[in-house]
Amino acid sequence: MSNDSTPELPPPSTQATVDIPARIVDMEGLKALAHPLRVKILDTLSTYGEFTASGLGERLGESSGATSYHLRQLEKHKFVREVQGRGTGRERWWERVPGGIMVGSPSEESTPSERAASKLVLREWMVNRRIVLDDFLNNGDDVLSQAWMEASVVSMSNLNLTREQASDLSTRLQGVLDEFVVAYRGQKVPGARPVQTHINVFPVIDGTQVPETTSKEVPS
Repeated sequence: MSNDSTPELPPPSTQATVDIPARIVDMEGLKALAHPLRVKILDTLSTYGEFTASGLGERLGESSGATSYHLRQLEKHKFVREVQGRGTGRERWWERVPGGIMVGSPSEESTPSERAASKLVLREWMVNRRIVLDDFLNNGDDVLSQAWMEASVVSMSNLNLTREQASDLSTRLQGVLDEFVVAYRGQKVPGARPVQTHINVFPVIDGTQVPETTSKEVPS
C-alpha cells in the first residue's frame, strides 16, 4: 500500500533492473576521468543513452577524433563500453557501464595530484548539472507540457543541523532516490523520458557553528 506522500513502486518481479552496487573510483580511475570532456561524455551517455563518437562530437561541439580518443580512455578504465550487436567497425556505439559512481571528497591523506583530480571531476559534474538545470528553467515552459512542469520541483531549504543530523538527512534522501533508481533505471515504457535529480546536503562554508557546550542541559 501507499499513502498520499509515498508513490507505490512496482513489485520486484516487474522492476526494470536489478540493483547494481555503486563503483568506488580508485585513484587510477579518478585520474583517467579527470578531464572536462571525459566528464561531459560520461554525463551525456548517462542522461541520453547510447551514442557514437561522431554523435557525441556533434552534441558536445568536438571533433569525432577527440571524442573517439576519450571514449577509448574511458573504456580502458571501465566507465563506458561498446554496445554489443549494434554498429560496425567504423561506427561503434557506446554506453555507460551500468551502476553508480562514487568519487570521494579530497582528504588530508590525498596527494596534491589526487586532490586536484577529485576536485576537477566534482567541479565538472556540478557545471554539467547547472547547465541541465538552467536549460529546464529557461525552456521548460516552452517545450514541456503543464503536467510535466507540475511533476517537477526545484527546491532549496536552509537548516541549522549538527553533523549527525546532516548525515541522517543525507542517508534518508539517498535512500528514497535509491528505491526509484532500482525500480526504474533504464525502463523503456510509453511516456518515460530522461529525468535528472540532484541531492546536495552540505554545510555553508562561511556559516558560524554553535559552540559545543560542556553542560548536558540544552541552552535556553
